[in-house]
Amino acid sequence: MSRVRAVICGAGISGLALAGRLEAHGWDVVVLEKASAPRAQGYMIDFFGPGYDAAEATGVLPRLHELGYRVQEAAYLDAKGRRRAGLDYERFARAVDGRLLSIMRPDLERALREHLSPGVRLRYGTGPAAVAQQADGVRLTLTDGSTLDADLLVGADGIHSTVRALVFGPERAHLRYLGFHTAAFRFTDPELRAEIGDRIAVTDTCDRQMAFYGLRDGRVAVFAVHRSPDPALPDDPRAALRHIYGTLGWAVPRALDRCPPSAEIYYDQVAQIETARWSEGRVVLVGDACHAVSLLAGQGASLGIAGGYLLAEELSRAASVESALARYEEAWRPVVAEKQRRARSTAHWFLPASPTRLRLRRLLVRAAALPGVDRAISTSLVGKPIRLGTTPGEPPRG
Repeated sequence: MSRVRAVICGAGISGLALAGRLEAHGWDVVVLEKASAPRAQGYMIDFFGPGYDAAEATGVLPRLHELGYRVQEAAYLDAKGRRRAGLDYERFARAVDGRLLSIMRPDLERALREHLSPGVRLRYGTGPAAVAQQADGVRLTLTDGSTLDADLLVGADGIHSTVRALVFGPERAHLRYLGFHTAAFRFTDPELRAEIGDRIAVTDTCDRQMAFYGLRDGRVAVFAVHRSPDPALPDDPRAALRHIYGTLGWAVPRALDRCPPSAEIYYDQVAQIETARWSEGRVVLVGDACHAVSLLAGQGASLGIAGGYLLAEELSRAASVESALARYEEAWRPVVAEKQRRARSTAHWFLPASPTRLRLRRLLVRAAALPGVDRAISTSLVGKPIRLGTTPGEPPRG
């Protein structure tokens, strides 16, 4: 009997996590990535929750800890670099039972990629151009003109998913713009790296803020977010960043001076994806392609890995592909919908729109150090706890 074949479009976090798990269950897996190589752009994330559980179950968690960083505090700094308030990461970690690590998104993808067995075929520089549903599968025409037949096609190609556009309709029907733009880049500055230490250093500002993370080898990672009524992205991200953030103080001028060319900058909208359905015949969406929660929720990578894991488990035991896809959506949609709602309701705290809101956030952060209050605030930041084994569906298995 021939092995069941899956074609996964997107070699990001969700696609790689799903590919590894499907191959472990005996599937023949091909992963397509339109980029010519693994992408170096990205930002630091706090990784916890159901994705942490899935990473542990599949054996990749030790590698994530090797590549990750230990953050002591998120410190809010004024224009002269003076600390105005801070969140103790140890308190945050206790809210998730210590199951927390901070890691750059490219390093998370690297660990998942390294964990793939040789049986998973990874092809860069090509992607979907057309999708034709068949009685018992899918025929995929690629941008290089070749075709692939599969029992299952997975769109794991992110918030601007091509698979979703081809099968479920144009992006405008699914994307909810949240009113922010975000950017990330890295540069080398040993002096600033030493000043940052083991903190996340965030500008204590309204409408726009820049966060700095110290990396290895004297490097610094920058994560920026600002309000914008226009979802359209700039033609020149580097010039846009210099214009929007140019009047901020402390380390911002140094960062803008060392900002790399636009092609090396991650720049995108802050948005969520809401789709009426996650599957159509033998085509299914995972991760940001169907349920982007946005950086405001803070668990996109975790939910992407856990969702891929859950989909693989359902496919491994269901009587049919279609029933597995239905069970996956039934189990996972309520989880991500709750995270999306929480992100929208707390956006005004993530980036205050006025000096009054900024002062209130500062007071809230300071209150997090008070006994009894710290747990409540940490739990509020984390949201409703989700452990993969407690969601509908099979508990994690190694």
